[in-house]
Amino acid sequence: MLVVMHKDATKEQIDKVSNVIKEMGLKAHPIPGAQRVAIGITGNKEMVDTNRIEGLPGVVNIIHVTQPFKLANREFHPEDTIVSVDGKFIGEKEIAIIAGPCAVESEESLLEIAELVKEAGAKFLRGGAFKPRSSPYSFQGLGEKGLEILAKARERTGLSIVTEVLSEVDVPLVSQYADIFQIGARSMQNFPLLKTVGRFPKPVLLKRGMSATIEELLMSAEYILSEGNPNVILCERGIRTFEKYTRNTLDISTVPVIDRLSHLPIIIDPSHASGNWRYVSALSRAAIAAGADGLLIEVHTNPPGALSDGKQSLKPERFNQLMGEIKKIAAAIGRKV
Repeated sequence: MLVVMHKDATKEQIDKVSNVIKEMGLKAHPIPGAQRVAIGITGNKEMVDTNRIEGLPGVVNIIHVTQPFKLANREFHPEDTIVSVDGKFIGEKEIAIIAGPCAVESEESLLEIAELVKEAGAKFLRGGAFKPRSSPYSFQGLGEKGLEILAKARERTGLSIVTEVLSEVDVPLVSQYADIFQIGARSMQNFPLLKTVGRFPKPVLLKRGMSATIEELLMSAEYILSEGNPNVILCERGIRTFEKYTRNTLDISTVPVIDRLSHLPIIIDPSHASGNWRYVSALSRAAIAAGADGLLIEVHTNPPGALSDGKQSLKPERFNQLMGEIKKIAAAIGRKV
């Protein structure tokens, strides 16, 4: 449910409506807009006494939101959410490029890759310190040492850090180093983890689960938003189908569907979608043309020797070439990289 306030509503009137909502045992979520403020209501809809709200000063209308995801819904928040990270933005006209290795392997290799992706035009550095692997015998990441290396890379290059957190127990530690929490596909429905990152003042990059619907992705985002964190970035990384020539099947239609349903920014991970470096550039170009707000690309100086996902990693020279290609596509649709 959404309470639409008059464009000239005062702070006192907005606070009064919010307090009445809270008195009914519900949550009030003021949403400032360019023209007016709206107040979202979440909780048990059976408890909403609209008569107590409709007559309050400053109230124009009450809208019933039909979708199960409320705070992520464009009806709730008509204007696009733009996530700000140290003067960099995700969700605005400039397309965000997040690049780096799948996993942090050593200080020397990460710093080299960070310098190269920054030179090519990336503004965010990805790298896993904690790695969820299908096999317990595979490389699991360097842990806190990996986080420390990421922090050194940020200090040297100015790139903002995107890194995965696997458990709610690790959130306080990762928050000391990361600029953006990444929630991986396997953790999309780890609801305790989603609630925990929702209580921290850092943006969250939420990946779609490999078998999840778009609605399930948005409901997972709802867990984060409902805890008070408005800075959620959605990520399409391919879903599992019967196709065997790619690791997953990139659902490019997610981009326009999310744009219609939600105000949250949506980025594409072509590396995990394809599982093969040969297809990453083509999927990246398609994502930009479809209107994606960013790309999450794996880059490694020695893919055959990578400890994780080398097969899907671009070499720096190929990444540099791709950046030139997507700049042309971005310009054709009125955006920039």
